[in-house]
Amino acid sequence: MRQPDSKRSRKNNETQEETDRPKPALFQCAELILPWLTPLELANVSLTCRTLHQISKSITLSRSSDACRAFENIAIPFCNAVDSHPYAYFIYTHSLILPSSSSSQFQRQFWGSNFSRIGVESVGLVDELGENVSGCDCESCNEVGDGDTRCPCSSLDGLDVVRECGSSCRCGLECGNRLSQKRITIRLKVVRDRRKGWGLHSDQLIQKGQFVCEYAGELLTTKEARRQHQLYDELACSGHSPSALLVIREHLPSGNACLRINIDATRIGNVARFINHSCDGGNLSTTLMRSSGALIPRLCFFASRDIKEGEELTFSYGEIRKKSKGLQCFCGSSSCFGMLPSEDT
Repeated sequence: MRQPDSKRSRKNNETQEETDRPKPALFQCAELILPWLTPLELANVSLTCRTLHQISKSITLSRSSDACRAFENIAIPFCNAVDSHPYAYFIYTHSLILPSSSSSQFQRQFWGSNFSRIGVESVGLVDELGENVSGCDCESCNEVGDGDTRCPCSSLDGLDVVRECGSSCRCGLECGNRLSQKRITIRLKVVRDRRKGWGLHSDQLIQKGQFVCEYAGELLTTKEARRQHQLYDELACSGHSPSALLVIREHLPSGNACLRINIDATRIGNVARFINHSCDGGNLSTTLMRSSGALIPRLCFFASRDIKEGEELTFSYGEIRKKSKGLQCFCGSSSCFGMLPSEDT
């Protein structure tokens, strides 16, 4: 039966009043506090009442829709059709960082907020005459030329490190010699696999040679890396997820020594932490990139061949060493060794 207009109008007014009515202070605080909680804390809070359950559900959807927490140029969603894990929880950074003075396991990050961190800063380098050599004076390096017209920052640095323009260069971010500094610009997604866990997949065609991302995380000393590596091995044997600690060795020009770089993305990192190993070398190549004026190079990933939409992104973690408690490899390649590479620290 059709409601009288007066009753219908009164009901609409009541609904509008409920919408306009200020939220209780508790729920206003909840919307500010809950985004800082860990998944377990958030799940516990969601059980207390219907309103907090709805707020928690909204936060979970936000986290699963963008693994980058709005730090990158484009959202990278989590996709899971195999179990009940909506996302992987970690602190996001798009660059190398130094460990904070407090233990990083207690750090929190509001989903989508600015992350206060101590970055690996560039330093001004000088030659024996005291002249600044940490940057170029090019107004535009969009077209990298040959000989005298070539930007001095684009030369090879040492045996296997590629140089780019840095913060002290005259050119801006639009410079063509800052390929790896523009963050992620291609569509990716983090996909759950029943055996491998999370993995990074392309969500578009990626052409050979195209920049994908860099490997970001905490820059550890060798002593700290060895301690963390031992801890992660013990946790992995107990059924916990594998670590994302990567050890890089940069060979110095003399050839007699190398610089060891330890990047730990287990607790603080970017989406590169989800790139899985492949015994056949995978479809990504790795390149050490150093910005002019920076002492520490960055590990960057480029497509080693054309990568189809939906294809998993993989690379080789390194040389296979047999260990009694090594982790099983599920790369599925025809040359699969059956065990993941491990670092003898």
